[in-house]
Amino acid sequence: MAADQPAPFVSGVGRTKGRTGVARRFRGESHHKVDAKGRVSIPASFRRVLEAADPNWRDGDNPELVIVYGDHRRNYLECYTMEAIDEVDAKIDALPRGSMERKMLQRLFHGQSFPTSVDETGRLVLPAKLRQKVDLDAEAFFIAAGDTFQIWKPETYEAEELSRTEDWLDELPDDFDPLSFLDRSKGEA
Repeated sequence: MAADQPAPFVSGVGRTKGRTGVARRFRGESHHKVDAKGRVSIPASFRRVLEAADPNWRDGDNPELVIVYGDHRRNYLECYTMEAIDEVDAKIDALPRGSMERKMLQRLFHGQSFPTSVDETGRLVLPAKLRQKVDLDAEAFFIAAGDTFQIWKPETYEAEELSRTEDWLDELPDDFDPLSFLDRSKGEA
């Protein structure tokens, strides 16, 4: 493929950053088994996004990512591409050194995180500490969140996030189009 041609479109994930200037996004949701050693397969489309957003990745390599597990209020694992976590790190670094905000964000995103890579078979190995944190056992629920994806215990997701989304939608008129939020100008509530 010539360097001036756009990257081929991969259904559900967007285009490769760098060739077209548009970053790939995670899209979709799926359930995957977790084995006794904490190994869980990552959706194939998610692996393509991880590869595209890892500046060190080359064909045949295993893409890297950072799993942020956070504080006691977080009931899921947030998986960041290398580009996404670099963006977060740059914003943290821009805060005044010694400020409480910077210290807390460093603790949440640097201290309470786990750098890892996808293995040769397309799986993540989730350490026991992370599985225990979110009460993950036999099955994991993956859901896309733009430039990150989340790993939940399926029952926790249904009880917390799905019900929150349904409650929010139930408060809106039946003919409401959520895309109308995108039409609002910046600063408008």
